[in-house]
Amino acid sequence: MFNLVENDIHLAAQADDKQQAITAVAQAFVEKGLVEEGYLQGMLAREQQTSTFLGNGIAIPHGTLDTRHLVKQTGVQIFQFPNGVKWSDDNIAYLVIGIAAKSDEHLAILRQLTHLLGDEDIAEKLAKTTDAQEFIALFNGDNGNIVDETLVSLNIDTTSLLTLTAINAGNLQQAKAVDNQFVTEVIASAALPLGNGLWVNDSLNGNQKNAIAFARPKQPFQNNNKTVAGLITIANVDDKIENLLANLLDPQCQQQLLNGSATQVVAALQGKVEEAPASSTTTTSAADTSTAAADGQLEATFTIKNEHGLHARPSAVLINEVKKYKSTIQVKNVDRDTAFVNAKSLMKVVGLGTTKGQRLCFVAQGEDAEQALKGIGEAINAGLGE
Repeated sequence: MFNLVENDIHLAAQADDKQQAITAVAQAFVEKGLVEEGYLQGMLAREQQTSTFLGNGIAIPHGTLDTRHLVKQTGVQIFQFPNGVKWSDDNIAYLVIGIAAKSDEHLAILRQLTHLLGDEDIAEKLAKTTDAQEFIALFNGDNGNIVDETLVSLNIDTTSLLTLTAINAGNLQQAKAVDNQFVTEVIASAALPLGNGLWVNDSLNGNQKNAIAFARPKQPFQNNNKTVAGLITIANVDDKIENLLANLLDPQCQQQLLNGSATQVVAALQGKVEEAPASSTTTTSAADTSTAAADGQLEATFTIKNEHGLHARPSAVLINEVKKYKSTIQVKNVDRDTAFVNAKSLMKVVGLGTTKGQRLCFVAQGEDAEQALKGIGEAINAGLGE
């Protein structure tokens, strides 16, 4: 998980065109010591392969696999262009988020950007603000609380409350929300039952940011004759997190925590209780499958074979295939237990953070649903342009 600081942000920037904007990002990478000279050529080459414009006025330029060895340290540089930069076709970028990543770390960064990519209001505010601290607050969430999928761990194969505690504490420390003292004390202290199988713990010491981590075992188990179905670990430095804590007492919120996907868990912790997305009446296996789903839908599950997962280029190839069909098509990452998203939206598909070997479940409904699933499967098996 990366933490944005003022030095990562370049407000009120100007560029005549996309190439100037990407050059500015690459130069910032070099100046910060994140990449070696030559990374710019990879960024420009990537843009020639596939546009990195995602929507909502946001572009995410990054290098090619051939220039990944030039990355010294994973990081981002964000340029705000209030007047906009023409990016592709009729798309105008106001926020350019340059990514330099070693291995598949960029997928984790993209997952963190999911809330931003899907919120037009926040994107518009980020394009206009003149204050770096306000920019950071908006980027991380208006209330300053850290609640995102990087702090959610589901289907943990354990019967130990201590294990769930250690996982949550480690995730909070990785997010720099707590320090070593917090980790030591929360592991040594007993968690408290909240009800309905949910438990909660925290520490008075070592809190550095407001944040909530959640861990859920694969199967509920007993601890001192009480059911453990999920553990909430809280880090707090001020009262801004109180409204989120009040949500935990809501029965609907609790049910969403106990049964929802990672995306729905985050929504519940933010006080956004959702209805569970429509799901198939069938169960898929590790092997690719194609079955009839509910309400005339068709479902198919495919394993991603791309060595570096679904970064921008293969995602764009996938989207282009999906858009060929009239049917309504949704997709979810089976292995990350995400919610279903619009398979025709590049930002939504990239936000799934799919790595090699993970499975995507597609649900199609419409006159060409069967043809769509067949075409999608063929595109995935062909490597999505790689």
